[in-house]
Amino acid sequence: AGAAARGPLPLPGLLLLLLPLLPPAASAEPQLRFKPPAEAPVRLFTEPELARYDGHQEGQPIYLAVKGVVFDVTSGKEFYGKGAPYNALVGKDSTRGVAKMSLDPADLTHDTTGLTEEELKSLDDIFNNVYKAKYPIVGYTSRRILNEDGSPNLDFKPEDQPHFSIKDEF
Repeated sequence: AGAAARGPLPLPGLLLLLLPLLPPAASAEPQLRFKPPAEAPVRLFTEPELARYDGHQEGQPIYLAVKGVVFDVTSGKEFYGKGAPYNALVGKDSTRGVAKMSLDPADLTHDTTGLTEEELKSLDDIFNNVYKAKYPIVGYTSRRILNEDGSPNLDFKPEDQPHFSIKDEF
């Protein structure tokens, strides 16, 4: 009753309602290897939750966290799936291992303490040019979003990716 009482929508409002029905215009944006999941919201992962996505269960997505950002690496199943060369990295935050290019179980942790300047630069390069460029972000580790006492980290800023805007993440 409220909408009818106000009268017809002004033309700009009507165009905004019809916009989703129009065919998409040709985009100058490069084609991506994956489509961001429209129905899967970005979420918070505890360590036990992330461990469920280690590539060992058929039909389950494969997740890998780097710098507290959880990526869906399922499209790289030949690298990250069960028995694949980098399977040791998945199901956890493997930031240190990525920085050191190490699969040593002691390095498969979020902890970056004591990394060299060169290792930190390598970490940033791989994070930005491999993971953020190739794989969709599906969430964040609780360690990235929460402080040690469980309170919200007020300095948390979501990562951006070339194929979607931050407002699409939450």
